[in-house]
Amino acid sequence: MNIPQVNELISKGIKVIDPQTTYIDQSVKITGKGTVIHPNTFLKGNTEIKEKCEIGPNSFLNNAKIDENVKITFSHIEDSHIKENCTIGPYSRIRNNSEIGRNVSIGNFAEIKSSLIGDYSNIRHYSYIGDALIGNNVNIGAGTITCNYDGTEKHQTKIEDDVFLGAGTMLIAPIMVGEGAKTGAGSVVTKDVDDFVTVVGNPAKIMDNA
Repeated sequence: MNIPQVNELISKGIKVIDPQTTYIDQSVKITGKGTVIHPNTFLKGNTEIKEKCEIGPNSFLNNAKIDENVKITFSHIEDSHIKENCTIGPYSRIRNNSEIGRNVSIGNFAEIKSSLIGDYSNIRHYSYIGDALIGNNVNIGAGTITCNYDGTEKHQTKIEDDVFLGAGTMLIAPIMVGEGAKTGAGSVVTKDVDDFVTVVGNPAKIMDNA
């Protein structure tokens, strides 16, 4: 960063920890007071960052829209929108026109691609969510994968509100998981799941007395 860039950001109430290792394109808009940019952060394209955010260290944002009070650590975000009060990373990747709802947590080494994530949902570490519509207040356990590619085409996964997916769940798209449903750890879900039922196993089946 050059000195005029730094001075302009400071005048807006934005803190850049180490200008020498921070790279911000002229096209980037950082509009809110209280935002902190940590070292080794790259802000590119038409990225927009609002107030009270914490970006970096070691993060890359390209054409990203970041709303208020978002924390992004060691992560890569392209062509996507992160709504307010989210925590991203470390080591998360969000891309291809994804939208992350309010008060969402994206864990370590999670990847989100071409997906819409509802408010108050949590996506735990080592998960892959691709071509998916995720409702509000959904818990996606560690290592969950939406198996969206059949070798020829991509398919969509739809998860309704208040769903709990156990760790290591595999969702074979196209598929829908109904409101309030649950999956056991390691379940391989090959058929749509009805509202408020629990499925377990490979292939996943309704658990008796669930």
